Amino acid sequence: MFAAQWIEDEGAEKPMRTHGTFPHRYGRSSSISPDRTPLALSSTVYNLDVSLADVDRGVYENLALRVALHPSESRDYMLTRVLAYCLQYEEGITFSRGGISDPDEPPIRIVDPTGRITAWIEIGAPDAERLNKAAKAADRVAVYTHKNPATLLRQFAGRRIHRAEEIPIYAFDRAFIEEAAQHLDRRTKIDLSVTGGQLYLSLGERSFSGAVVEHRIEA
Repeated sequence: MFAAQWIEDEGAEKPMRTHGTFPHRYGRSSSISPDRTPLALSSTVYNLDVSLADVDRGVYENLALRVALHPSESRDYMLTRVLAYCLQYEEGITFSRGGISDPDEPPIRIVDPTGRITAWIEIGAPDAERLNKAAKAADRVAVYTHKNPATLLRQFAGRRIHRAEEIPIYAFDRAFIEEAAQHLDRRTKIDLSVTGGQLYLSLGERSFSGAVVEHRIEA
């Protein structure tokens, strides 16, 4: 079996293949290796070794993520971005090639072997115009937020959003995100278990838990 390696940064992404260590039924070992593309000097790189056990989806993976924290990005947003990546993890998933500052790229996307975007994943509080564009560009769209979901839903209500009824809004418990984000170090070992919509997160020696709740946009 093989494992997919991805290079994530504010520079380009390049898929690579290497030999894995786990039988297929137990998941594959995946990593994102260091990028040779220079980062902006003000960005901070986080190396996150994630052990993912998503019981709800039957996904079990080891992920080595190299994530660039953009100067305009909070650690709460970055943790939301990393958790969304894990909860959506499948073959072909990548972070944005241009970093979160690229208005034309989804923060997270899933592509098929031809390069077509099959899933556009938004983070935080995208506006209705951006969701409308995303729904026309990809087969499916989802939003993961650490903000108040009621505020987002009011913002979207009655707005022109293509296939709005098909777009789930996944809201993390705000206290869970805020507390856990404070303990993210530049090198962190993460254990993430997901069962029944409940997240159990270990960052080094500290443990946290919180729910992720799905909401839908009203027509």
